[in-house]
Amino acid sequence: MFEFFLEPYRSASTLDIVLEILAFVFGIASVVYAKQENILVYPTGLVATVITVYLLYKAGYLGDMMMNFYYSVMSIYGWWNWSRKKKGGFVLPISRTTTRQKWIGIVLFVLTMMVTYLVYRVYDYELQIPNYIDIFTSGLFFTAMWYMATKKLENWTLWIIGDLITIPLYAYRGLGILSLQYLIFTILAIQGYIAWRNSLDKTTSQIA
Repeated sequence: MFEFFLEPYRSASTLDIVLEILAFVFGIASVVYAKQENILVYPTGLVATVITVYLLYKAGYLGDMMMNFYYSVMSIYGWWNWSRKKKGGFVLPISRTTTRQKWIGIVLFVLTMMVTYLVYRVYDYELQIPNYIDIFTSGLFFTAMWYMATKKLENWTLWIIGDLITIPLYAYRGLGILSLQYLIFTILAIQGYIAWRNSLDKTTSQIA
């Protein structure tokens, strides 16, 4: 077990190992803050995604790299959106997606997969099964990040599905620390869904 996690890092530079550990720590912190509906989800997430963009670019995983670049941009938008106030209170409550927002999510999912596929083609990558999985999870995560930035409960469902797929994908690629990180992400995402749903149910009952 220890060999699985350590072997891929024997030839890695000290800088890259330190950066991956930092991305791990800040990534976990970001999901914990998201579960708590704490705005620190965005600054911590921004640190994690910027580092991950660099690491994935070096590794040549363009789909994942694009998603983390998008997370960085969306973190800035989400940071602003979550921090908006009106009459002393935050204006963005947790809510469920409307039918229109579900369709927007489907469109984002499909467009993201198409764009990710084209990026692989432009860089003349030989597409294999892991790359197609990467394309699919890119669509899931792209949509999940948008739902999170707008505080939609369904963001957690997409994170859970994408995380469960990504755990064995990163293990297959030899990225043991990132695989472990996504296992923790899955657990936290399940907890996040429960916490947000309870908060939403409580708010709904108070209004009623």
